[in-house]
Amino acid sequence: MWLSAGRILKFGFQDIARNVWLSLVTVMILVLTLFSVNLLLAVQAISGAAVDTIKNKIDVSLYLSPEASADKIAVLKARISAMPIVNSVDFVSQEEALKRFQKFNVKDSTINQALSTLNSNPLTPSLVIKPSETGRFDELLMALNKIDDPLIQARDFDNYKTILDKIDAITKKVSEAGFFVSGLFMLITLLVIFNTAKVAIYTHRNEIGIMRLVGASNWFIKAPFLISSFLYTLFSSVFVTIVFYLFLNLLQPYLEAFFVGYTFNIMAYFTANFWAIFGLQFLVAALVNMLASWLAVSKYSNV
Repeated sequence: MWLSAGRILKFGFQDIARNVWLSLVTVMILVLTLFSVNLLLAVQAISGAAVDTIKNKIDVSLYLSPEASADKIAVLKARISAMPIVNSVDFVSQEEALKRFQKFNVKDSTINQALSTLNSNPLTPSLVIKPSETGRFDELLMALNKIDDPLIQARDFDNYKTILDKIDAITKKVSEAGFFVSGLFMLITLLVIFNTAKVAIYTHRNEIGIMRLVGASNWFIKAPFLISSFLYTLFSSVFVTIVFYLFLNLLQPYLEAFFVGYTFNIMAYFTANFWAIFGLQFLVAALVNMLASWLAVSKYSNV
């Protein structure tokens, strides 16, 4: 048994060596297929993190009169906090608002110069309200618009829902394009594997004939071609894993700049799900490629 297994493995490597250029093309097509699949997963992970980031930023600001007393502000805050669609209400004083504004515009010399010429704080206190659910954002806006209180001087209702809808639409389009490209590469891979097995059978036609004459089993004749497909998948999976991690390492600084103030590490995401992503990809690709080889061998070798 071990002798037969060794011979099968040897014939599998010989098949790859004898058709080295065709083997390289097969491996590269597999690499492109797996890379496109991983790129699709990365896009979905990034878009999910972007949506979560925006959800964490969703809030509504009610700007209050600077002369409002602490008691009246507390009453208004308690009234809004009692709403079931409200998650939290934070009071931002004039001083805190000015500090935040200066921190946000620290690099803008024009604004800093304008603030330094003022003798008083131009900003007003505010109530920052976060919804309990992002899906009820419109409901929250309607409820806040109904509040008629002289303390409220202005309202800042940024349309975060529109932003979320745009991100979802972009993610959907990118995912559809990714699925199409991945499917196209997978189809090309199957055709290449099928034709690679066909060429290999033609190359080994004399050996296959001798094997039949000496009584070799159908499995012994087919197995080397299945081993070749398995090795193609193995080489491709290892190569694409290395290349994709290099790609993620180059991508991470741009993601850190985009998700400023939030922790999102795309490499950590893929590392935490390494076996679920790369392991599953390898198993599926190996089974599909070996099935294509099996069909080709059954058709062209008459076994």
